[in-house]
Amino acid sequence: GAPGDVNSNVLVARSTGDAQLDKAVWQWLSWDKNQKTKEQIESLLQDGKHKELRDRLCCRLTFGTAGLRSAMGAGFCYINDLTVIQSTQGIYKYLERNFSDFKQRGFVVGYDTRGQVTSNCSSKKLAKLTAAVLLAKDVPVYFFSTYVPTPFVPYAVQQLGAVAGVMITASHNRKEDNGYKVYWENGAQITSPHDKEIIKCIEECVEPWNGSWNENLVDTSPLRQDPLKKICDSYMEDLTKICYHRELNVQSSLKFVHTSFHGVGHDYVQLAFKAFGFQPPIPVPEQKDPDPDFSTVKCPNPEEGESVLELSLRLAEKEDARVVVATDPDADRLAVAEQQENGCWKVFTGNELAALFGWWMFSRWKENCSQDADVSNVYMLATTVSSKILRAIALKEGFNFEETLPGFKWIGSRVKNLLDNGKEVLFAFEESIGFMCGTSVLDKDGVSAAVVIAEMATYLQSQSLTLAQKLVDIYETYGYHISKTSYFLCYDPPTIQRIFERLRNFEGPQSYPACCGLYSILHVRDVTTGYDSSQLNKKSVLPVSRSSQMITFTFQNGCVATLRTSGTEPKIKYYAEMCARPGHSDRSVLEGELQKLIEALIENFLEPAKNGLTWRSA
Repeated sequence: GAPGDVNSNVLVARSTGDAQLDKAVWQWLSWDKNQKTKEQIESLLQDGKHKELRDRLCCRLTFGTAGLRSAMGAGFCYINDLTVIQSTQGIYKYLERNFSDFKQRGFVVGYDTRGQVTSNCSSKKLAKLTAAVLLAKDVPVYFFSTYVPTPFVPYAVQQLGAVAGVMITASHNRKEDNGYKVYWENGAQITSPHDKEIIKCIEECVEPWNGSWNENLVDTSPLRQDPLKKICDSYMEDLTKICYHRELNVQSSLKFVHTSFHGVGHDYVQLAFKAFGFQPPIPVPEQKDPDPDFSTVKCPNPEEGESVLELSLRLAEKEDARVVVATDPDADRLAVAEQQENGCWKVFTGNELAALFGWWMFSRWKENCSQDADVSNVYMLATTVSSKILRAIALKEGFNFEETLPGFKWIGSRVKNLLDNGKEVLFAFEESIGFMCGTSVLDKDGVSAAVVIAEMATYLQSQSLTLAQKLVDIYETYGYHISKTSYFLCYDPPTIQRIFERLRNFEGPQSYPACCGLYSILHVRDVTTGYDSSQLNKKSVLPVSRSSQMITFTFQNGCVATLRTSGTEPKIKYYAEMCARPGHSDRSVLEGELQKLIEALIENFLEPAKNGLTWRSA
């Protein structure tokens, strides 16, 4: 221990016999001022639980596809007061190096409604500490006085001209998790090299500075402003740019149910519907108010479909509402369900919703553009594991389609780049129900997507069509795109590594598989290593992303399948899609073919039984 430290005598007496661990324990106990998390480490030390101490203290948080994300609790690789202070100190250091006007422009801080009593940890408290680190260094902070949807942070960064922003959220992860999402001055999430550089800066200043723990600064500092009213009003105003049928919305008799999944969405979705001229959607009462325990759902992820939408579907039946919109807890994703003629509910996949949004945003553009508007200046984007339906629409209609690496941070940066070059971007998406309609927010946004879907449904009703009927119509016009996405859980990183290394050395060293069961493989792209057999120089056009595993197979029969690791959870995900040309429309044949191919993919490439993988409990 260090001289003068109250705990040093305790620690010397209780050395773990591992110098690195002793140092980490000593740092934690001298730096952490949160009684609850400090006690968690003290009791592990007393009980001699060295392995768990090592797991908690001898590794650091790293930036994944959505910033820092981990369980709440004590330890350097968990989300807690201390690690949030450390991360913010690193960000301060990095921004101070990069922006001479940092102290004029300031920084945005938002938060959701997560929390964990046992660690005395909540999103709001972590946000206050984030603000404290910066305020103590004389940086102006725009700190929202209440919880907001995640898209409000990137929107505020751009509107207020701030250098960056942080949102404290773990989106739709399990209730134990929290996270720290960083946005750059362009309003997009940070990508490399910023993330790597920030990690370096964090490591340079791990000890909390004087003032970093002063969470009351948010209430006392003259440098703190509350952007809530200004940003909310401005956001709702900007939203009307993508409202095309206000008069229909005002008269419409169509009823909607909205669930906010125990998160932040309720008030904001109500306001968005109002901005479009709608009656407010009917809220699911049990899920309308924030609840960090997400007590009515087994997991707070609307992607899980009908099982987690139970309460909203029953309410919709009772209220005679035909369409249900569900925002995830931080309101940046959207799930949609529609009641069919036979009374059953259809829960749309992210890829199906994208087909609807793509058709809608383009047809509205076409109807409203000026005489001299140039369709070749128009763009839509998707991540590479998402459906290629937008590509099919783009080919037929003459606009541009581009794809990016998985993760909305790549879309945000690319969209900003296109806008700066005078291009017009109508829509972008990722298959995990993340949608960006218009370009007011350069990130996925469930609030705007919810009200756009409501307007689309209202318009279609005036044409005597449902969303599901229109979807079929889109597929008939542009070709069926049938996709399936699912995942296996794997809590053992070496197993994941082994699965992917086997694919890279399948027929022998450095040779990828030529077929999968009965299905011949045409091309292989490995974004982890930067290899792509379809390119003349064998190099992947998408940037290499070594931090995660991702291999895509293009089959002779036109199917494209990707295996990748999740950037936020212990999952191996698979994505597969059959794309048919317009007119080749025997849906059931395509579905059968896709199903057989997926079975072959799982059996031959993932080998779940051998590797001890747990099938997603659907």
